Amino acid sequence: MAEADLTQSAGENVLAAAVELARQMWGDRLLAAYALGSLAHGGFSAVSDIDVALVLDDPLLATDDDRVTELTTSINASKKPFADRLSVFWGSSLSLSGAASGGRFPPLDRLDLKKYGRLLMGRDVRKHLALPTQRELVVAGAELALRRLATDEVIGKLKSPEALARADQKTLTRLILWPVRFMFTARTGDVGRNDAAVEHFAAANKASASCDLVRLALTWRDVGPASSDKSAISAIAAGVLPLYHEFLSDHEPRLREFARPDLAESFNEWRQRLSA
Repeated sequence: MAEADLTQSAGENVLAAAVELARQMWGDRLLAAYALGSLAHGGFSAVSDIDVALVLDDPLLATDDDRVTELTTSINASKKPFADRLSVFWGSSLSLSGAASGGRFPPLDRLDLKKYGRLLMGRDVRKHLALPTQRELVVAGAELALRRLATDEVIGKLKSPEALARADQKTLTRLILWPVRFMFTARTGDVGRNDAAVEHFAAANKASASCDLVRLALTWRDVGPASSDKSAISAIAAGVLPLYHEFLSDHEPRLREFARPDLAESFNEWRQRLSA
């Protein structure tokens, strides 16, 4: 079996184990389970997360949060390949529609569920779910980017091509491809699937160092470069900061338009830190 097929099979095994355990834990309250992310719409690789969505019967209970934690911990302890990559999104029809609180289902993942979710068990409830608004998608993406990409540690890597090249394969590809995915969602209203986001970015940035870098990063999801690869370091040096400046310049006016001047100012400060 080819390496890609083995990787895909390992991901599917973790999904199946998570759904079976969820069925045991919630019984009839588990209305549906879906695969999200690259196991739903393609492109699963050794650096991918394994995203599963659980839709429970209303109302959500105070114990559901603890059960989700128990499920994730149990799957992780199984030591299956990629078991530590499991990410559980969960809620009910009411919480997913905004009519009730509880659960964990950010707008970007609600969009993924609505458009690309792959039903694993139960009945398909997606026709009853509303799409998140463009404002929700942009604001949620900006908040996630600030939490995960605007840290001192990440900025240090972005300003040091050698340090970024030494990062593990998942970190390296995520730091390059996430801005591309956020821009794709902001510009198209669609889920930031890696292949589609890279092609969209490349079409608007032909013959640029950033374009060359994001195309390389897409291949690095399958086989990462050696930490001393001089061509990789050169590509990072030429393309990563221009990529981030484009991302920040793209989102700052959107955030002001969506009445989030606080986030816009945070993006402005982020750009200054990258330029310092």
